[in-house]
Amino acid sequence: MKIVIAPDAFKDCISGQGVADAIALGLAEVWPDAELITCPMTDGGEGTVKAVLAARESELCWAEAHGPFGSPVDSRWCWLSDSHTAIIEMAEASGLQLIPLDHRDACKSSTFGTGEVIRAALDEGAKRVILAMGGSATNDGGAGALQALGVKFLDARGRPLPPGGLALGKLASIDLSGIDPRLADVSFEIAADVDNPLCGAQGASAMFGPQKGATPEQVEQLDRALGHFADHCAKALGKDVRDEPGSGAAGGLGFAAKAFLGAQFKVGVEVVAELVGLAELVEGADLVITGEGGIDVQTLHGKAPFGVARIARERGVPVIVIAGTLGEDYQQLYDHGVDAAFSLSSEPMTLEQACNNAPRLLRELATDIARVWKIAARQR
Repeated sequence: MKIVIAPDAFKDCISGQGVADAIALGLAEVWPDAELITCPMTDGGEGTVKAVLAARESELCWAEAHGPFGSPVDSRWCWLSDSHTAIIEMAEASGLQLIPLDHRDACKSSTFGTGEVIRAALDEGAKRVILAMGGSATNDGGAGALQALGVKFLDARGRPLPPGGLALGKLASIDLSGIDPRLADVSFEIAADVDNPLCGAQGASAMFGPQKGATPEQVEQLDRALGHFADHCAKALGKDVRDEPGSGAAGGLGFAAKAFLGAQFKVGVEVVAELVGLAELVEGADLVITGEGGIDVQTLHGKAPFGVARIARERGVPVIVIAGTLGEDYQQLYDHGVDAAFSLSSEPMTLEQACNNAPRLLRELATDIARVWKIAARQR
């Protein structure tokens, strides 16, 4: 029996690899001779580098960069030497996890560090750069990253703009003369689980600004500033990508990557599936098990379990989902390749208790699933 175990992390609880290992231990109690293949997944945000490193021959690299507010950080990225491909998680240099909850400030945080990591990849000889866009602390339209790559954003007096999205409201001119020439020879891809535009009610500021510390008033100010930024970019570049899918990803870094770097937007889980060779692993499998911390109708919009289920369904392989919680309308997944879904908790417990006991709960649930499967197999 061949079983592919391809879950995402249970956020703030247990890593994707931890989830996969716990499930494998539970299955092995019933199927000690089964071929159990663990393949941690992600939807293109945090964990992308780890997933690739676990699945294929690759190199973990480090870059010295500046965090969202300028403090030094060591940022991990992944290098595939055979294809000269760099995989960069923007959250490594510009992510929310770098900032305490009470210090978040969407008006001043910058993606400058992400640009520095891109520059490190260029130094390595990258010809393809995949930007994983989840978990950003920023709302600067990617201006900071572009500044690190040589673009100058100037105010009416010809002075460089300070960091942050709010400052973009004072943009008067863009100087492209110093942009790194190596960028012209690199193919960029955006891997994200959101397809929001840059501005408006569904834009970067309105949808994601509050979780980055923006007040309702600041959300409006940031949205206007990003619109002003997009106006100047359209004049300088001769194209306007603010309404294209993915431009609002990572506080507008998607916009900068599309407008200035020619990046192509791709659903994050599809990019990760390609990188880890998930389709090849699923071929000939008897069962696929996937999951994440919370499963609901939003899972249908590019989350890892949805992508895994689609790949399995195309190959006629049944799929079971294990989740920390099953939310509203999760049953819609049954129309998209999922055959059964289970919630992790076996008794009333707090979130803290569930996280502390996650490995045991996953193992026990996997054992129970295997026992039921075994009974069904006898009756066929």
